[in-house]
Amino acid sequence: MTSNNENGSVSDIAKLWLAALIVGLLTAGALVVYHAAIHAIQWLLTQHTGSLVQDARKLPLWIRALVPAMGGLVAGLILDVGRGWTGGKPHIDYIDAAREGATALNDRTTAVRTLSSLFSIASGASIGREGPMVQISAWLASWLARLFPVPAAERNAILICGITSGIAAVYHAPIAGVVFALELALGFFSRHAIAPLILAAVATSALIFWTVEPSPLYILPVVPRMPVTGQGLAAALCVGAVSGLLGLFQLKMIEWAHAGFGRIRRRALRLGLGGIAVGLLSMVAPEVWGNGYTAVSNVLAGGLSWKWVAIVLCAKLLATVASTSSGAIGGIFTPTLFVGATSGYLFGVALGGVHMGGDQVIMAVIGMAAVLAAVTRAPLMAIVMVLEMTGQFQVTLHVMLACGVAYAISTRFRIKALYGNPIEHHS
Repeated sequence: MTSNNENGSVSDIAKLWLAALIVGLLTAGALVVYHAAIHAIQWLLTQHTGSLVQDARKLPLWIRALVPAMGGLVAGLILDVGRGWTGGKPHIDYIDAAREGATALNDRTTAVRTLSSLFSIASGASIGREGPMVQISAWLASWLARLFPVPAAERNAILICGITSGIAAVYHAPIAGVVFALELALGFFSRHAIAPLILAAVATSALIFWTVEPSPLYILPVVPRMPVTGQGLAAALCVGAVSGLLGLFQLKMIEWAHAGFGRIRRRALRLGLGGIAVGLLSMVAPEVWGNGYTAVSNVLAGGLSWKWVAIVLCAKLLATVASTSSGAIGGIFTPTLFVGATSGYLFGVALGGVHMGGDQVIMAVIGMAAVLAAVTRAPLMAIVMVLEMTGQFQVTLHVMLACGVAYAISTRFRIKALYGNPIEHHS
């Protein structure tokens, strides 16, 4: 994103700041509406509106297996039918639009994908609701950019404000929203865009804090401070190395499975099969339903059996691969955080007798950031996001070291980051 007059007039700057505030308001409102729509569809499918994992536990096993398959089938049918309505026009991703300095997103494909995502998410697909929500925020911002009286060169900044607001809202992480936009959407620091991005993130986060949830996304118990010692840093380095390899493994599994599902031409059949896989896995571990938020919260509360954590890690990884590779429209961030949290927790258990400062909960936090850095190839964003989401700033050095190592390992192999956009999967 460039500008012929990078300083701009006072009037143009004021308009851009006002647009950023409006984007923040629109994002907060859209988040509430999207959540309500998910709950409505969830009730239709399960007669419950609580946590997806809790709902799964309440259902008979055969219904638990059937619901994700039904949701996947409907989600796929929406994509198949919607293809005719969209005229075969390609979906314009907000990351690509931001990098190319564009503002217009494809309205019809956004609508079709959003509706499809509602049925996948509400039926327990092992994906996150965050990706579609960020896409909606970016789409609303793109319309504002087209209508707002600002110079053409500044309109892309409004779109990027939408991306920033979306990340800030869904993860309760305003700083991470700004870093995400600068590191992934822009790829460089644009001086005149920083202030509007910060303003949009603050506006959205303040509204979410006042009206939805006045706390970090994950509430942790009081945990001991991990000392900055050679042993503690060595433990973080090891977590980073393991996380880098685990992130590569996750990406490779998705790549293989995506190729397999790609042989099935009908999206309804593909998503239906992905739903069947999730449903069958949920008969063993109901925690595979949904984005993994509930299970991550349980892991970060501590006191879990390492055998349970290991089983759920394997089941959730397979379920996420099935949902993502089959083409379900949804996010990959939170499922990736789950993989990092559980693997880090297990590493902490293994270090229990070594006295390396390897508290399981702290190791889970470090693992969350490290696996996210490996999968997204955005280590700065991963560091800031996980620290903001958990409030565990006392392990900043350990998280930085683990993310650096995981990123270095991940980039050594010729496996692409998840379809270019780590927030939302593309089929």
